Amino acid sequence: MATSPDLNLYLHPELSLLSFHERVLSMALNPATPLLERLKFLCIFSSNMDEFYEIRVSGLKAKAQSAASTEGIDGISPQAALEQISDKAHALVDLQYQTLNEQVLPELAKHGIRFLAPADCNERQAKWLKTYFKRQVLPLLTPIRLDPAHPFPLTINKGLSIVVDLHEPERDDTHHIAVVPAPRALPRFVRLPEELCDSEYEYVYLSSIIHAHIDLIFRNVEVLGCYQFRITRNSDLYVDLEEVEDLARTLEGELPSRLYGEAIRLEVSQNCPKRIIKFLQDRFQLSDDLIYRVNGPVNLNRLITLPELVNRPQIKYRNFTPSVPAFFNQQANIFDTLASGDVLLHHPFQSFAPVVDFLRQAANDPDVLVIKQTLYRTGADSIMVELLADAARAGKEVTVIIELMARFDEQNNLSIAQTLQSAGAHVIYGMVGKKTHAKMLMVVRREGKRLRRYVHLGTGNYHQANTRVYTDYGFFTSDKEITQDVHEIFMQLTTQGPNPELRKLYQSPYGVGAMLLERIYHEAELARSGKPAHIIAKVNGLSSQNIIDALYEASQAGVQIDLIVRGICCLRPGLPGVSDNIRVISVVGRFLEHGRVYYFANEGQPRVYLSSADMMPRNLKNRIEQCTPIENESLKTIIINDLQLYLKDNTNAWIMQADGQYAQRIASRKSPELLSAQQILMETHEEHS
Repeated sequence: MATSPDLNLYLHPELSLLSFHERVLSMALNPATPLLERLKFLCIFSSNMDEFYEIRVSGLKAKAQSAASTEGIDGISPQAALEQISDKAHALVDLQYQTLNEQVLPELAKHGIRFLAPADCNERQAKWLKTYFKRQVLPLLTPIRLDPAHPFPLTINKGLSIVVDLHEPERDDTHHIAVVPAPRALPRFVRLPEELCDSEYEYVYLSSIIHAHIDLIFRNVEVLGCYQFRITRNSDLYVDLEEVEDLARTLEGELPSRLYGEAIRLEVSQNCPKRIIKFLQDRFQLSDDLIYRVNGPVNLNRLITLPELVNRPQIKYRNFTPSVPAFFNQQANIFDTLASGDVLLHHPFQSFAPVVDFLRQAANDPDVLVIKQTLYRTGADSIMVELLADAARAGKEVTVIIELMARFDEQNNLSIAQTLQSAGAHVIYGMVGKKTHAKMLMVVRREGKRLRRYVHLGTGNYHQANTRVYTDYGFFTSDKEITQDVHEIFMQLTTQGPNPELRKLYQSPYGVGAMLLERIYHEAELARSGKPAHIIAKVNGLSSQNIIDALYEASQAGVQIDLIVRGICCLRPGLPGVSDNIRVISVVGRFLEHGRVYYFANEGQPRVYLSSADMMPRNLKNRIEQCTPIENESLKTIIINDLQLYLKDNTNAWIMQADGQYAQRIASRKSPELLSAQQILMETHEEHS
């Protein structure tokens, strides 16, 4: 590889991420996806696009407005990227609502699940809605008619609002504007009583209820129309860590500003008059490309709760109960199990329960003296947090590294920190300037006259809900060198020291990236020597130029490279003379692919690693990450077989083209049988449960 970058060798990260969101939307378009799951994927796409605008587009916009703005390694300027994003995103959102209105909602109606407009309600339903509005909605509303004494209200990030077009012909012939913010405490869709309905489940959107009764709010004035809208705002928090003395207190002060950051996108009802859209556009200082006129609820993601509210198993994914390895049930003491050998869990196909049980037994075991854990995302009401607090109250030395800067989980993590501190745990906020993204849990136990360490290392967060929908690996071991390495990393985190010298683990910053480059170069040397060479990496994102260049060089040397990349991929496969030997696939299915796995053939002595780190600059240079070698041959074989299964997937796999576009892989004459890696893993683990 030439040292000077060829700008045609790389893809733009934000455009690549938008392509992933398109693949998520494709799950909603696919008739083979169960109907209520199609609705879920429409909602997930909405949620993904929210974050995309809150973080990615807002960041690009700031770069475009900066005088110092430069092109990225892909050669695309921020302004050019914004224009391409706008074209693509508008087309995708149009397709999203077309799918909702023309396919999903009509099909739901056939299954007795209907969304009614107030105009379609019968007399009894209309009466019930009016009573509901007066009793449950009207007391919570704060309608604001705009005039010099009543300026435009602050609209919170992603909050539903109604803009009302008013006319008073007796006073003048001009139009007046009012704004009605929808209270966050109210549900965004309301179920009508079953005894009033023809179908079992009939709902009305909150925005429609307000619209239908707007005359009860604005009296003695003509209401020409009312239209829902929603503003998305820049949600990236900026905290100057060098100037902060108390990170927790600073975050508590900064979090409210996220609700009222710079406006970055306007979603508004499709039938809203142009002059009102222009009024909103000017108010929020948004260009035309940031306006989205939608034919449906502007807060579509709030419908994601519907599948759990209706009893329609025939149009959902079938129930699946993760298995628990038999040896966890054969021995009551989990430490006896772990002392006998390493254990691998593959979530959600295998249950997260052994991880919870590991912490529960540690909290209750009088021989356990110390528990240390990293927490990045845990979710509300986390059982892991409860158990850590119980252990601290029981007098054990509990140390928890909480990453306060975990995006969108800052408030929850602040609350967790307070809970654990109140219980007597030592709470550390990680390394200054570097997010702690490593997934580690260590227990120190007295066994006879010696102390023994047990650790759990994961590719995903200690978030019990996510382990049911994210694919991740968890690894238990009592290996002396690995557990000593984990101890060293915890010591670094609490003392703010330099990277420790590790025996078996690799640690970011820099350590994981250096190891990956070393292994890639080694495979390239093997290929140049005429020996078989193969690399497989399964990650969420690939955007590190150093890694990409090394993979290009290895491809040119003759290494077969298979990359299973869920989201961002800035590498271009199949470029003649550059990446002929590189294949990139993305698997999007029922579960969100999340595990990070690295495989190097190594002359028939495979090296396999599980990691918390993706192949992205932030993971390799700016975060505390861990990467664990798997040395147990049987566990190594399991992981390699899993990787091979994903590479054969012809149901949920998308093949990346050299131009960055994706084509869905389908069964062929050569391989006519449909093969879904996730489905096979579900069935395999159910058979062995």
